[in-house]
Amino acid sequence: MPGSPYTDLDRPPLSAARLRRALIAPDGPWRRLELRVETGSTNADAAEAARSGEPEGLVVVAERQTAGRGRRGRAWQSPARAGIAVSVLLRPGEAVAGRGWPPAPANGYGWLPLMAGVALVETVSRLAELPVAPTLKWPNDLLIGGAKCAGILAEAVPGPAPERAPAIVLGVGLNVTLRADELPEHPTGLPATSLQLAGAAATDRDPLLRALLRALADWYDRWRDAGGDAVACGLRDAYLAACATVGRPVRVLLPGGDELTGTATGVDPDGQLLVDTPTGPRTLTAGDVQHLR
Repeated sequence: MPGSPYTDLDRPPLSAARLRRALIAPDGPWRRLELRVETGSTNADAAEAARSGEPEGLVVVAERQTAGRGRRGRAWQSPARAGIAVSVLLRPGEAVAGRGWPPAPANGYGWLPLMAGVALVETVSRLAELPVAPTLKWPNDLLIGGAKCAGILAEAVPGPAPERAPAIVLGVGLNVTLRADELPEHPTGLPATSLQLAGAAATDRDPLLRALLRALADWYDRWRDAGGDAVACGLRDAYLAACATVGRPVRVLLPGGDELTGTATGVDPDGQLLVDTPTGPRTLTAGDVQHLR
């Protein structure tokens, strides 16, 4: 049937009902899940909900994005049902009395995209059965064999009332069954890949999405339990274990257009990248990193 989501048997559609049964619980981190056949951007949809006062726990999933966004305003899209495009709405600056959570300090919010990266590495490592281990490039890329397979974008959204802490929308785009002729051309200077092209034994998006959201919820709970302390909850150690940037020579394009080169030496307790440069050590809150040989 023309237009049917079942015409490509390698790319079956997700089921909103099954995902909700598996993931949504009154006392759980995910409170509401919206599955859209097509949207411009899941991050934009979640941000609109945040501006309207949506509480923490919204999950927006799209079978296809037409105007997905990456860092520095880069466009990101893929064929229908060929990847995972998901955004979640978090409110780390709000106390949760039932969990004993005080507001997390704002200087720790930089760990949220890194947290998503750790959850993504855990998910792909456990389910995809790749011939090579996935790694992370600070701050927001999942690499397989040096090629980009996923990106992460975190955005702060002001609350509907001035006194309310901003929400954080956290988006993940994972290439699952994209074929070679469907890949974007060298995103952020890197070749692109998908789980299927990288030799994954399993490319079923349903268990991948469930595992990703569960892993992210687990790390978010641990981080909030620790008062937003990435060191105390083990997040920093987990990130460093998966990060391919630390210990390498790098070139970093800074937000203002300048660039620097040096050796990445670590990630500080606030999630910032530490780089030794010819003119001295630098601490970076943002930037596009290229790994140098």
